Amino acid sequence: MLPDILIDPVVRAALAEDLGRAGDVTSRACIPEGARMRAVFAARKSGVLAGIDCVQLAVLAMDPKASVGLKLRDGRAFEAGAVLAEVEADARAFLAAERTALNLLGRLSGIATLTRAYVEAVAGTQARIADTRKTTSGLRALEKHAVLCGGGVNHRFGLDDAVLIKDNHVAVCGGVGEAVRRARAAVGHLMKVEVEVDGLDQLDEALAAGPDVIMLDNFTLPMLREAVARVAGRITLEASGGVNLETVRGIAGTGVDLISVGALTHSAPSLDVGLDVVTN
Repeated sequence: MLPDILIDPVVRAALAEDLGRAGDVTSRACIPEGARMRAVFAARKSGVLAGIDCVQLAVLAMDPKASVGLKLRDGRAFEAGAVLAEVEADARAFLAAERTALNLLGRLSGIATLTRAYVEAVAGTQARIADTRKTTSGLRALEKHAVLCGGGVNHRFGLDDAVLIKDNHVAVCGGVGEAVRRARAAVGHLMKVEVEVDGLDQLDEALAAGPDVIMLDNFTLPMLREAVARVAGRITLEASGGVNLETVRGIAGTGVDLISVGALTHSAPSLDVGLDVVTN
């Protein structure tokens, strides 16, 4: 789980965006000062949970004395109708936190749910499902956490934690091998070097340069199988491009080690979660 110190600034920024210049004018106009309310966050559809701590932090940021009971932890699957959290808090404060809590919970659980579908689609193969940097600006840490909750693995977090030589780097450097050699000479011994290739000719050039990982971009299934045969386990192979739930099983069956899927974070639909007031 992510530590609160990483989540709290995101939640507070989202609350500040929603509260604007004057706060929740609707609740202040309609709800008596000091009124209390109880409610539950309930799933409208089945899925995989991610972001439940965002609910707690959003509510407590508005009402530090609130009672927040988390019924499930991140990474757990649930059915439609499941109660994910129970809250008792100052009504004005709770209603001001409601949309931020629901937005983050729905967004992150949607990513976890889609990731789990991809992971299940490749079950029984050696391939692992990885995310990309195609994330929502400001939410990367939370969205990559959601991928982990769904059973996927994280690719690099940013531009600073691994070398990933893409086609534009290759074009400027003058070749795959030259780009890899420059990278090896420039970075420390603990930093991984990955290079993207778009054909079997570039694969041979990359193999000669010795990167840690080779990304096979938009390879056909026969090309992927040929690449796996040529590499013979010497270097980690990552497939990317043209990946969806209909194609991912076939890609995994070629023997690649990783399949990166941008859709996990850029196209996952938010999971439908609602807030139901408890009146008795």
